[in-house]
Amino acid sequence: MINVTALTLGPIAVNCYVVTDKDTGRIAVIDPGSFEPILDETLSEAGFDKIDYVLLTHGHYDHIGGVNQVVEKTGGKAKVAIYKTEAPFLSDGNLNLSSRHFANPYPPIRSDILLSDGDKIELGSSVFTVLHTPGHTSGSICFICENSLFTGDTLFFNSVGRTDFPTSNFDHLMGSVRRIAALQGDYIVFPGHNSASTLDYERKHNPFMRN
Repeated sequence: MINVTALTLGPIAVNCYVVTDKDTGRIAVIDPGSFEPILDETLSEAGFDKIDYVLLTHGHYDHIGGVNQVVEKTGGKAKVAIYKTEAPFLSDGNLNLSSRHFANPYPPIRSDILLSDGDKIELGSSVFTVLHTPGHTSGSICFICENSLFTGDTLFFNSVGRTDFPTSNFDHLMGSVRRIAALQGDYIVFPGHNSASTLDYERKHNPFMRN
């Protein structure tokens, strides 16, 4: 079983998720967009030595801004995982969009684990499954763990991600939305921005998913 703590970080309110395996206390941090006091305090209380992974749904600046600080706080032990074709975003300010928004692009971020569709990531006794969902970027992914679905900027409450960025593709995004809709059963949807939802709700009400 997992416990999910949601934190809203950065100037455009990215949702960062601190996921803890209840049996072992091991931690994965999903999309630390900015290393702010609330994230520092949350992880310090939980124990930086318990952080095994930083999991990235994609490589845009607002989702990766706190990665290096989190890894540093773990003594370099936390492993950064990103989809295999998305890894260049971690060192290219044009791809990750930091060059558009800041005087200096973000410093490079190392990628320790290059993920593929269907990969499994073990966190204590819990398991994340990687779901490749291109569209917002070509290497966007979702993470499934138990009844939780972490969708990054692929699926939002009543909406979907933008497709006007490098490597974006609207048709691919719609294919990814259909793939998510076809998952068996219901899930709690933890998106990259805005409110949480459920997959059943999105199937019924999200215009992109309903159509």
